[in-house]
Amino acid sequence: MTSQPQTISDIVQGIAPISAEWVQKAAEHTAQLCIPPRALGRLHSIAEQLCGIQKTMTPDIRHKAVLVMAGDHGVVAEGISAFPQEITGAMIQVFLAGGAGINAICHQVGADVWVVDMGIIPDLDPNSIPGGEHLKIEKIAKGTQNLAKGPAMTHENAEKAVMAGFRQAARLFENGVQVLGTGDMGIGNTTPSAAIGAVLTGIDVEDMVGPGTGIQTDGIQRKIKAIQDGIAINKPNAQDGLDVLAKLGGFEIAGIAGCILAGAYYQKPVVIDGLISTAGALIAHRLRPTVRDYLFAGHCSEEPGHRHMLNSMELKPILDLGMRLGEGTGGALAMNVLDGAVSICTRVMTFQQAGITE
Repeated sequence: MTSQPQTISDIVQGIAPISAEWVQKAAEHTAQLCIPPRALGRLHSIAEQLCGIQKTMTPDIRHKAVLVMAGDHGVVAEGISAFPQEITGAMIQVFLAGGAGINAICHQVGADVWVVDMGIIPDLDPNSIPGGEHLKIEKIAKGTQNLAKGPAMTHENAEKAVMAGFRQAARLFENGVQVLGTGDMGIGNTTPSAAIGAVLTGIDVEDMVGPGTGIQTDGIQRKIKAIQDGIAINKPNAQDGLDVLAKLGGFEIAGIAGCILAGAYYQKPVVIDGLISTAGALIAHRLRPTVRDYLFAGHCSEEPGHRHMLNSMELKPILDLGMRLGEGTGGALAMNVLDGAVSICTRVMTFQQAGITE
């Protein structure tokens, strides 16, 4: 595409469903493979969805990338995290050095790792950090405000953050990336994610909240209260995804929503990770439900709210391994399964090709 859309409205209007015709063609093809009908379970539907996205019987997802969106959160002041905020900036440098969990898994699946400063407190200079060429600066502000006391961000900054995420994903798609994973980094970010989940799914806050990075019972109660206070004070409109995002969200969650909108706009598959990525997916889904056609749920997190969030979009997790690290790790690992689905679709002989007659 020669030019990118300039507003969220332009993006939403440019999103079309995947091709039902190609999905049907793929289903007819996989029905003729030299295996019992649907014997490989969900690999069939994954392959067929990829065929529908790419409008081909030979989908190609060899060029992979993960965008790790980073942001800090004012709600940390409520004592809802087991780790100090300084960890956010420190971990970004670990990602860039190639030494984090997401780097290890992306090395294994053959995906590039990019990090975006959506709104962390420290100022990092890409030119002075090892691996800094994979750091992009889209800083909206130095962390959000405390959602338990008022809006996390302005409506204008919510829009800016979504557009920044769209822009970074669009850059990768225009440079040849065929499948994108979403990741996150931000101490305290399970709190705004659970808050978004509670509002957009209608699930009780108590059922959405988990231990995050390891808080104990008292911390969980503080987390529940912070979210309940935030919802009561801010009164987010559940029918307006941007209103929910501005009042309860995080800059990295907004960036993830932008990535997902970009996947649907550019007709590329996006593999989401855990609770935080799925909060971003819920925002994008509320803005344009059709984005679901382009989404794959990489895994189900140990955070209790995550399964509720996936269920609300009728997304089934590919993996369920008890993971709760974030960073994009579960989504990246699931890319191996997408590769397997493509191989089944493109390499297994049909009965006719094998010379097996009726």
